[in-house]
Amino acid sequence: MGKEKPTTKICKHCKTEIPYGAKVCPQCRKNQKGKGCLITVAAVIVIGIIGAAAGGGSGNKTMEVATETTTTKTTNGIAETTAAVASIENTSIPTEYKSALKKAKTYGDAMHMSKAGIYNQLVSEYGERFSPEAAQYAIDSVEMDWNVNALNKAKSYSDTMHMSKAGIYDQLISEHGEGFTPEEAQYAIDHVEADWNANALEKAKDYQGSMSMSPAAIHDQLTSVHGEKFTQEEADYAIANLN
Repeated sequence: MGKEKPTTKICKHCKTEIPYGAKVCPQCRKNQKGKGCLITVAAVIVIGIIGAAAGGGSGNKTMEVATETTTTKTTNGIAETTAAVASIENTSIPTEYKSALKKAKTYGDAMHMSKAGIYNQLVSEYGERFSPEAAQYAIDSVEMDWNVNALNKAKSYSDTMHMSKAGIYDQLISEHGEGFTPEEAQYAIDHVEADWNANALEKAKDYQGSMSMSPAAIHDQLTSVHGEKFTQEEADYAIANLN
């Protein structure tokens, strides 16, 4: 059998036997848990004080860690904010500017145009009609090898129009032509693979077939600085090989 639960207890104050569950003594009317409760509260307070004193260093370290974490987060926050600003700057570029940049790349890649040529096309009232600011942004931002573009243009003039070396160079740098820089044009002339004698002969045939010109007149046209600008040797080759 289990131990029976007591039915009475002694009052802590007057030492009178009272019911076990009584919280107040029927004789002295004093609370049976008063001192115990106070002692318990006091003990908790003392333990708290001792714990705080003993763990003071640890508490400070915790605060320091928190501060460092906050600082680290703040630092990262600044970095993230900086990156975010850069991202905002990118996303805040006006749509017109982005469109101008896309057009500039298309003209550069597909038509091998020069920097000046693309800019003029972007702002022209007969062209794209972008604002000067949008066009300038496009020119400043587009990634393009202008030397290669000049070379591709030179090859096109040689292959399709059979132009002379001097004629192509002048066309490349002309503000009414391609608008490449002299350096870009010279790069193109130095690297283009062309048979200038063959070009002169093709030009001679064109003049003979379409304009019925005499060999002498054709020769003059081929060498004229206002005409085709072939060299004397190239013109001589052309005339010598006309049918």
